[in-house]
Amino acid sequence: MAALLQPDPYILVLTGAGLLIALVAWLPLALKRLPLSLPIVCIGLGAAIFSLPGMGLDPSPLAHPEFTERFTEFVVIIALMGAGLKLDRIFGLRRWQVTWRLILVTLPLSIAGITALAGIWMGLAWPVALLLAASLAPTDPVLASDVQVGPPKTGEEDEVRFGLTSEAGMNDGAAFPFVHLAIALSLAAATGEPWAMRWLTYNVLWEVGAGVAGGYLIGRAFGWVTFRIPAETKLAQTGDGLIALAATFVSYGLTEMIHSYGFLSVFVTALTFRHAHRSHDFHREMHDVTEQVERLAMMVLLLLFGGALARGLLEGLSWGDVTAALVILLVIRPVTGLIGLWGFRAALGEKLTIAFFGIRGVGSIYYLAYGLNHMEVAGAERLWAILGLVVLLSVLMHGLTVTPAMRLLDRKQGRDPDAEGLPPPGLQGPGAS
Repeated sequence: MAALLQPDPYILVLTGAGLLIALVAWLPLALKRLPLSLPIVCIGLGAAIFSLPGMGLDPSPLAHPEFTERFTEFVVIIALMGAGLKLDRIFGLRRWQVTWRLILVTLPLSIAGITALAGIWMGLAWPVALLLAASLAPTDPVLASDVQVGPPKTGEEDEVRFGLTSEAGMNDGAAFPFVHLAIALSLAAATGEPWAMRWLTYNVLWEVGAGVAGGYLIGRAFGWVTFRIPAETKLAQTGDGLIALAATFVSYGLTEMIHSYGFLSVFVTALTFRHAHRSHDFHREMHDVTEQVERLAMMVLLLLFGGALARGLLEGLSWGDVTAALVILLVIRPVTGLIGLWGFRAALGEKLTIAFFGIRGVGSIYYLAYGLNHMEVAGAERLWAILGLVVLLSVLMHGLTVTPAMRLLDRKQGRDPDAEGLPPPGLQGPGAS
């Protein structure tokens, strides 16, 4: 009888994995017309599970710094490949004008604003304030799926969805130099060694340039082998979307080996891969695989995040920290977003939507974990609490508003959000058909 009441942990894991996969497949359909998002449900489930008596695992990022960095890294690179594959718009300076504005204007202004807020209002040391700012400024490619374009070749790409998708794909690589700047400033404060020239030549010029070049070459190689090789052995003949995962890991691995920005490389690889044969149906197969893997990994991560919240991740926050988190989401991102879009030819409602939906999530967790694993910081608990609060508020605030906002946007642009064949916001992959 006692054995019946104490099942094998392995069996429990299998059962839990099965339930999780079922939720991954079913929840997007159940939530598609509700003002509720998949991340909100995942975080709530995680908080409930880790609040159960007898749950001994500590999901806090403070307890598992290396795992936190590596797991979030994995989730982000999968999301970046999916984001690049589903963009129908051809890459170009003029066609991607909204992206350049968000990357070259909004992102640096956001980092500057959050750094000033963290240094002056929250009293953090300036290198630590910069690390927090570089972590919280980028739009997340994982949790922002509700405001992104649909799968490849599914129809029009409005400026809002395209801008937020391309921004999320590119700004992860664009924010990394600022993370390294925070690390360099921290080391310089301790050792007194010069940092500016090495940071500019290595962390900016080399790592950005090599990341873009490496991603392009790998994308070209995979595009040729998949679509262009003059033989029946071309990879597209397999019909197996796992090729996208292969391209993701090869791109990230090879460019990280030469010490460049793998995040940037993966997104460039995806864009180049897509450009090799833009109209081929195989892109949909590859996108569906990456989307499914991304969703499953995201749900696991958010369950752990919800568990960390239930176990006291936000303990020790002051009212000043709460105020700062609200300012980051409600003031700094919207204002810098509108500044970046100043003069851009789009309706005011579209600009406001782009400026507001700067969702913070998995990428922010990765950057803070990376920074804390590479520099000495006193009071890391407070940094995790602040970041956890910003991510939680972003998931709640954006998750509750994204469905009505995107449906209203569709109606204003003459599209019926309930029309057959139009994927609802955030529903991607096989469930959209």
